[in-house]
Amino acid sequence: MDSSIVNAEKEVLVEMVKLAQKRGMEGSKGTWKNFLNTYDRKFGSSLSDPSKRPVDALVSFLKTFSKEEDLKFFAKIFQCHSNRKVVEESKTKSNGNESPEQLQRLISLTLEHPQYLLDYSFPSHEEGWVVTKIRRKYKFTRSNAMVAVDCEMVLCEDGTEGLVRVCVVDRNLQVKLNEFVKPDKAVVDYRTEITGICAKDLDEAASSLADIQRSMQKLLSHGAILVGHSLHNDLKALKLDHARVIDTAFIFKYENQPINRRPSLNNLCKSILGYEVRRKGAPHNCVDDASAAMKLVLAKLEQGLDDAIPCVHEDMPANEMAKLLLHKIPNDVPIEELNRIVPGKFTTEVQPTKKAGGKYYSALAIFRNSQEASEAFENIPGIQGKDSSGRSQKSVSYQLSTGASASLHVRTMAYADSLSQVTSRKRSSQFEVSGDSKKSKTDEKTEDKEMEVKPNECEDHKIEIERLKAVLSQRDNELSSLQKVMSQRDKEISTLHKIISNLTRKQGL
Repeated sequence: MDSSIVNAEKEVLVEMVKLAQKRGMEGSKGTWKNFLNTYDRKFGSSLSDPSKRPVDALVSFLKTFSKEEDLKFFAKIFQCHSNRKVVEESKTKSNGNESPEQLQRLISLTLEHPQYLLDYSFPSHEEGWVVTKIRRKYKFTRSNAMVAVDCEMVLCEDGTEGLVRVCVVDRNLQVKLNEFVKPDKAVVDYRTEITGICAKDLDEAASSLADIQRSMQKLLSHGAILVGHSLHNDLKALKLDHARVIDTAFIFKYENQPINRRPSLNNLCKSILGYEVRRKGAPHNCVDDASAAMKLVLAKLEQGLDDAIPCVHEDMPANEMAKLLLHKIPNDVPIEELNRIVPGKFTTEVQPTKKAGGKYYSALAIFRNSQEASEAFENIPGIQGKDSSGRSQKSVSYQLSTGASASLHVRTMAYADSLSQVTSRKRSSQFEVSGDSKKSKTDEKTEDKEMEVKPNECEDHKIEIERLKAVLSQRDNELSSLQKVMSQRDKEISTLHKIISNLTRKQGL
């Protein structure tokens, strides 16, 4: 352990000390701050940022730990960094001439994706997590062995997700693992419509998470590559940190779309493989999803690494198009307030939250048809943009009935081009009339409609301007009150100075 610490890079040492601080860990000389007070007599713990301390200080502190559980904790951190370093080194040696190199290129595409660091930053140091070992030997870093995984998770009572099923297939699509897993926490939602799993399916489940982790370690030994779609979700459920990964949500890119626009597994299968992995409304199937991910990687190797795929939108059912998603709603905003923010007639349906104790909640505004939903979205005053998937979204600031200010996001369920196609179809159906006179009347109606929209937009702007004026007026009143208070304080100070001056003269000082 001592030799590993001495030879470690500073960024690794800094992370170890920070985590030790966060966990309140104590060595033979106490916590990090206790250690600094004895190690550095000049500055002590006043300079406690590990990144601003020399390597010698970091090493000396880490050497004060001798408990087995502490050493295991630090060893995990070393292993994570070592794995990533090996993968990075093998990435720079890639030349793209042979199959192992092509696979390494796909690993690199995953690592270089803008979302990788965010999605794959696992709390691997925590209890219950397993970190696989990747050796520097050539046969490990150049192995072309691959397995694909897919997991099903349920919602537990503490707001976390629990693993209940895991399936693994090899590159020949042979099933290597297909097990139900007994969750170690009480389940509040089996998500049967998605997972296809109910409580009865787990009655005879004998495998624990630890059993599955051991099986995964065997499958990933000798440098095997782990494949999956949005694989970070599966790794979190497995509590498994493995560095050689290929994420099919990262390695494919859409034509003329932002890089953070991630295709769904079903979309990829339709575009690349020519079939749907599941029908609309059908629950997931672990074996099918794992096999689909493996097929996509094999197809990517055959068809080329850099070919963009056409953007294919899944058909949106009419009842889904008639909804708007309201999210990032502060918990202290009552559901009734949404009727004051979103125009039109609709019913609200609060969505279950994934995290217990969160600050926000989400809700669906359900309209009678897609046209009403589209019109309501257009009439909501706010800053329009797109979410990470390319769907139209507005950032809305509003004032509650209590007078407090808040904000939320309103998003369409379909993509912008899908909405435009719906709108164009509606318009074309209105324009299917014969004769110049009918056409001119239609044009007049279109112009009238456009003229009708402008007053609505102006009215929205007027409302927003009035709201801002009210806010500014309130701020002005507050400033005026503060100025009066300051003026009064100045008078009081002046009076005190006079009293002190008089007393000084009387005492002859």
